[in-house]
Amino acid sequence: MKLRFSFILSTVLIINSACSSAQDAGISNKGTESKKPKNIILLIGDGMGLSQVSASLFYNDKPSNFEQFQTIGLIKTSASGDLITDSAASATAYATGIKTYNGAIAVNQDTIPVETIVERISKKGVATGVISTSSIVHATPASFFAHMKSRRMYDEIAAFLPVSEIDFFAGGGLGFFNERKDGRDLLQELRQNGFEVVTTRLPGTVSEKKQAILLAKDAMPTMEEGRGNFLPDATKLALESLSKNENGFFLMVEGSQIDWGGHANDANYVITEQLDFDATIGVALDFAKLNGETLVIVTADHETGGFTLAADNGNYNKIGPVFSTQGHSATMVPVFANGPGASLFGGVYENTAVYHKMMKLFSK
Repeated sequence: MKLRFSFILSTVLIINSACSSAQDAGISNKGTESKKPKNIILLIGDGMGLSQVSASLFYNDKPSNFEQFQTIGLIKTSASGDLITDSAASATAYATGIKTYNGAIAVNQDTIPVETIVERISKKGVATGVISTSSIVHATPASFFAHMKSRRMYDEIAAFLPVSEIDFFAGGGLGFFNERKDGRDLLQELRQNGFEVVTTRLPGTVSEKKQAILLAKDAMPTMEEGRGNFLPDATKLALESLSKNENGFFLMVEGSQIDWGGHANDANYVITEQLDFDATIGVALDFAKLNGETLVIVTADHETGGFTLAADNGNYNKIGPVFSTQGHSATMVPVFANGPGASLFGGVYENTAVYHKMMKLFSK
């Protein structure tokens, strides 16, 4: 028994040594853990659980960008009053560091506004941006720039953007700016507050002004409908624009419609949106590799659909995706990190911790 124990202990030590060496060889962690990032890119796959991430490996015609990460953790997603969260409560946790009720947009249990990461770091001169494949006033992006008691108050949420600290935003939702019941023209208000407003197609170059890009009346088209490279290309444009700021930047990018495919129990919808999100992660990682001062964090707000990559009719060489619900699930979601400060994101923790870890890294 002593001999066997000695052999096992030696094996464990060898494995641990190998893991440490592998982490040292990571694309952006090497030599950066002692530094704080100048920039943070937070990518949120709405509704993305581990099976959705796994789909990026099995259905991809190229290596998945998830395989580039060295630091991986798990996040507990429950809302303050519910075991199963919605996007609003979860995004509020990421944006403000508090647990709140489902449907809340950056407000606490008493509907009192809570300062967001965007509002806090903007005071230090850090540039900020949000990108979404849904309407820009949907729950996840809204939680970073608005404060509202209900996620469904889209007109009221949109009114926050012209006077917000956001420097770059792109997505759908044009109708909430120029076809409003109250008659306000928020596009004009955006221009009056220093934004270049684009409503036709994604610009090929950055502007000297702040940029407001609204390319659909409500949600952006699905990938199956021909959305194309909007999400990776908008991310490239945002990074080019925000990186001009000497004080650094924070960018939140949401792959919104992974969630919608889960709600519809439509496997192809989930997979095509997941692959688009995977490609967008590649854009962020490529930028971070060249920049050297950027932390890339990839996570989800919750899992949707109880999505599972099961054996197709018992055939272990063929995958048949299945769903267990048309709603959200309570399963933990993965978090991936690369770059300065990435090691903070390993482990198992509450979703509110993501905010506190980011703020710790942004503190001077």
